[in-house]
Amino acid sequence: MSLMREIREFPVPKNSVGIWWLGQNGYIFKSPEGTLASVDLYLTDSCAGVYPDFDLSRRVPVLIPPEEVQVDVFTCTHNHQDHTDPETIRGLRNKDAAQFVGPPPSCAVYRTEGVESGRIALAWPDCEIAYRDLKIHGTFALPTDTSDLNHMGFVFEFANGPRVYVTGDTDYSDLLASAAKHSPDLLITCINGGFNNLSHFEAADLARQIKPKAAIPCHYDMFADNAVDPRQFRASLRMKAPDVRSQELSHGKPFVFSASM
Repeated sequence: MSLMREIREFPVPKNSVGIWWLGQNGYIFKSPEGTLASVDLYLTDSCAGVYPDFDLSRRVPVLIPPEEVQVDVFTCTHNHQDHTDPETIRGLRNKDAAQFVGPPPSCAVYRTEGVESGRIALAWPDCEIAYRDLKIHGTFALPTDTSDLNHMGFVFEFANGPRVYVTGDTDYSDLLASAAKHSPDLLITCINGGFNNLSHFEAADLARQIKPKAAIPCHYDMFADNAVDPRQFRASLRMKAPDVRSQELSHGKPFVFSASM
């Protein structure tokens, strides 16, 4: 059975969210009502060779080919190729079955790759987008370089269930703590530190400020030249935010999180 089919058939308990990590900052979320939302799906090897000074060949297998992706809401946090991947979007067979959400540069890629304009929803920090039992809140992110100045994060709110804050790529700023107003139960944060992203220590300090119940590290696994040991994040959490549980995910394996955890 394909992983996409497993996700579609997976039962999610009430007041919970099902989460599947597909590598880097790519996740699929499933609500108890069956709504599927994705963020930053990178499902090709398009970054390999783009930057000749770095080894950006993917180290995580493609667990869902783009043509098999079936989600209701397809979101991207910014326009870096490992987050808004033109080849992944180009390969989507079900472009007519989803809402495509993102900041302006990501929306431009959606249009270029054949997504109907009526299915594209522009997002920005502090916006709110609703779809069935899902609300998406835009959050602040600090751009990491001049190639894209439209970085943002998202808080995914699933009916009466948990709220999941995804930082996206971001440099450190005190303004990141503004996401606390959404009372996130779960933090998904980059920890790699390279290319001006949050380091594991800075990510732990963000957890200290917004006080989620648990924190999931990401953006450390895909590329050899942009990697870090996630155990460093766990150690940093113990130092900076001992009340926040570190939760490492395995690629392609379901993780069920409830607001009461």
